[in-house]
Amino acid sequence: MSASARLALLVLALLLGTGAARAIETHRFPAPGSAAVTLSLHAATDIAAMRPLIEDFQATRPDVAIVYTEYVTAELFERMRVACEGAGGVDLVLSSSVDQLLKLVNDGCAEKLGLATTGLPRWTRWRDELFGFTFEPAVIVYNRDAVRPEDVRRTRAELIDLLRADPERYAGRIGTYDVTSSGIGYLFSAYDARAGAVFGRVMEALGRARVVLSCCTTDILDALAAGRLAIGYNLLGSYAVAAVRAGAPLRVVIPRDYTLVLSRAIFVPKRAPHAEAARAFVAYLLSARGQARARETSFAFGFDGNTVPEADGPALPPASAILRPIEISPELLAIQDRAKRARLLGDWRSAVGAPVDAGAR
Repeated sequence: MSASARLALLVLALLLGTGAARAIETHRFPAPGSAAVTLSLHAATDIAAMRPLIEDFQATRPDVAIVYTEYVTAELFERMRVACEGAGGVDLVLSSSVDQLLKLVNDGCAEKLGLATTGLPRWTRWRDELFGFTFEPAVIVYNRDAVRPEDVRRTRAELIDLLRADPERYAGRIGTYDVTSSGIGYLFSAYDARAGAVFGRVMEALGRARVVLSCCTTDILDALAAGRLAIGYNLLGSYAVAAVRAGAPLRVVIPRDYTLVLSRAIFVPKRAPHAEAARAFVAYLLSARGQARARETSFAFGFDGNTVPEADGPALPPASAILRPIEISPELLAIQDRAKRARLLGDWRSAVGAPVDAGAR
């Protein structure tokens, strides 16, 4: 083992000892038939979202068992940095933080899968190694009981005006991601920053409103559903729609000024113990069957951009003027640049008033 691999393992052990890089939970899916292989899938995606897809895949491959280990995005990234040095045993890696996955793939972590000619948009894949399989807009979410219908805002400028006009009503009652612990939160903020002055104004408004920060979409949605929060900014639309379908008193708004769209991605690491079965799982997610199952269950929005009844907003076809897809391309590597990250987190700290460690990921 190389010196860098030994050092990475030591760092991981120390993090595990402090609880900073622990797996959240492990879930087992026994093979429906006689198990020939057991896939190890490490993911930063709620098990509730992936369970229907895993079980449907197993209907096509009853010989495959799956062990699903769930992390938050930053912890998964640290775990896979070690695995890619050779201390692996992982068959599949899945996350919403596509910038982190692209960094791993660019560093030589992934196998080529021979799936480059998928039917999904070109912006969802890179080098036949990293594949996006969902269409997930970033949305604004309102608690229906806490926010008057006339207060529902559909652009960032309108949201800023609302928070300025009635600061006490929403003080401490708007939530978003903590960019220090949420990879998806950092990614969305980095792309918001490209919108120019409106990003600074949004951060300033959130800071004045004493924004509540969280690592995870489900935590924010739970607080919204319970009435502890009134507004959620830049949340994953797929999870928000799922919450509405489960009965949460929420209104999901697709922003009218511009809408960031993420494609959750997956890759097969080099030296994966069960590369053939892992490739089959990726192929399933990209297939017509996998895409249909995803829309029926966990990921309501599809690549056609059609609206869903639980979301208030326009369609997002490929030619939409407000669509801002986060392309899986080398452009994402700039998100990982230390200097750019430090500047963004510094701006965030100044506006929001949160203690931000520029080295945190």
